[in-house]
Amino acid sequence: MNKISNMIDHTVLKATASKSDIEKICEEAIEYGFFSVCVNPTHIEYAKKLLEGSNVKVCTVIGFPLGANTPEVKAFETLDAIKKGADEVDMVINIGALKDKNYDLLLEDIKSVVDASNKKALVKVIIETCYLTDEEKKIACEIAVKAGCDYVKTSTGFGTGGSTPEDISLMRNVVGKNIGVKASGGVRCKEDALKVIEAGASRIGASASINIVNGGNSQNNGY
Repeated sequence: MNKISNMIDHTVLKATASKSDIEKICEEAIEYGFFSVCVNPTHIEYAKKLLEGSNVKVCTVIGFPLGANTPEVKAFETLDAIKKGADEVDMVINIGALKDKNYDLLLEDIKSVVDASNKKALVKVIIETCYLTDEEKKIACEIAVKAGCDYVKTSTGFGTGGSTPEDISLMRNVVGKNIGVKASGGVRCKEDALKVIEAGASRIGASASINIVNGGNSQNNGY
């Protein structure tokens, strides 16, 4: 069970998240040994302060949730997030560029975040699988690896669908064993978690983290 706990980014990214919500997930992350808390950029500094002295990392999101910001804006967001204490950044790709087959722009998009991070923060690349064909998923993963990412990630949790074992398997096959694969959206119980881990996930983003580690049943509670 501890192994699963340490694979989880305990997440609260809803627009209404308050300081009390951040306090709650930080307390839970310390208690259950989650790998990180994933919060919106406005909460980075507070989460960092609350987690001081613990092993829990602070993760944030870039270009979230649409991915339609320019590379320059994403780079600035990344620099600002790291300055405020983020250990990891989960960036959303320019989905429209992928759909347009504008692969040069997509590479620039991802590389802007990777370069801005300058190895000071781990970079996860959200490809938002629910909007993509299998071929587009493969191309997105290939370009993310070319750009120098640390992880590829399925979903924002705000699209029309979340992670599936099939998508995790496809992504793992494309990126190989040296790049991480994060399943996010739709992992709500231990059974869900075990399925995506078996398919190749090395990290899980979830708001139902406690239900997952406690072996509860599936819940319909979003991310």
